[in-house]
Amino acid sequence: MCKSPGPKAWDFFYFCSMSIILFDDQFRRNLLPLTFTRPVSELRIGILTITKKWESYLKSEASFYTEGYLQEKYPIIIKDANWFINGSVCPDDDLIEAIDKLKEGEALFADTNCIAIKLNKTAAKEFNVDHTGQYVRVDYRRPVLKISFPEEIFKHNDTELKKDFELLTKGRNSNQLSSTNTILGNNLFVEEGVEAECSTFNTLQGPIYLGKNSQVWEGGHIRGSFALCENSQVKMGAKIYGMTTIGPYSRVGGEISNSVIMGYSSKGHEGYLGNSVLGEWCNIGADSNNSNLKNNYAEVRLWDYEKESFRKTGLQFCGLIMADHAKCAINTMFNTGTVVGVGANIFSSGFPRNFIPDFSWGGSHGFEVYMLNKMFETAEKVYERRNIKFDEVEKRILTKVFELTEKNRRF
Repeated sequence: MCKSPGPKAWDFFYFCSMSIILFDDQFRRNLLPLTFTRPVSELRIGILTITKKWESYLKSEASFYTEGYLQEKYPIIIKDANWFINGSVCPDDDLIEAIDKLKEGEALFADTNCIAIKLNKTAAKEFNVDHTGQYVRVDYRRPVLKISFPEEIFKHNDTELKKDFELLTKGRNSNQLSSTNTILGNNLFVEEGVEAECSTFNTLQGPIYLGKNSQVWEGGHIRGSFALCENSQVKMGAKIYGMTTIGPYSRVGGEISNSVIMGYSSKGHEGYLGNSVLGEWCNIGADSNNSNLKNNYAEVRLWDYEKESFRKTGLQFCGLIMADHAKCAINTMFNTGTVVGVGANIFSSGFPRNFIPDFSWGGSHGFEVYMLNKMFETAEKVYERRNIKFDEVEKRILTKVFELTEKNRRF
């Protein structure tokens, strides 16, 4: 269903008459393990997921062209006229204008990357992401923010957070916080139902966005840029540095810097999380820490599922990449540049390995397979705590991921 049109009403009504389809391109595997359980556009960067960014700009709901086992949860909707848009690309006004100018059968390219294609119903049904070169090419010569690797989520989070802040707050009035709080600067936006007491909010270096029904408990110190999404909490005494996003229905505490938590996850206790990305349904145990800088200050490498080896990131600061449903026990110590797969469960003293395969159970002493039935038992309890049903669709997705990742569990 189309939403209320904005200033350029004729543009938005035009987009509403079309199907907006966000497609995963051939580089989706570079974003594993985060994209095992979602289309690329469902990644959160800034305040919003990439899907919600496009929907906000175009004032229309999007559907998905993604892996077959994900289509049940993320279906595709084809109409007489269709825009296929690369789900790893973050929109802006210039890009929207260029897409608006495309004619049927034309494809917008930035260098070698296909950004968008306009197709009729027949052509849309035959769309193949590997054959985008068959369309009439239109070159886009302005910068494009495309998320190609997991570390780029925290790397570009500050840029996208500031863009999303402007997108969500333009023309709107903020609610007010209690006078017990200290606010530096005037770049704070407070949605309905927010609760915060005796905390500091420093917006001098970047904006701070507090989503609907979110809470900042007493003694929290927050420096922008920062987003706390709806129904999430910052616990007492937390220290949160800039370029950080806490997704919806999450709870955080301790020390966090330049990190993105997708949503429905908890890092509720003391401990450090920096230059990191956590998926959904994750839990970080008390006093757990990650290193984001090697002792020799060398370039950080991350496990690459496509190459099946470690890849240079070009970064000196890079912490933890943790996929959906992964959890760690108290006092877990993650080395610089650690990748944790879907459904992994980590415990015991010492540093676990830098790549922890999906559905692993163990720690520095070694790992064994975390069997699906056991993992499902835990997931059902976790979902129940948020009044959500862990249904058969979720089970089928995770079962497929378990099958796809079997070769990595050679313990």
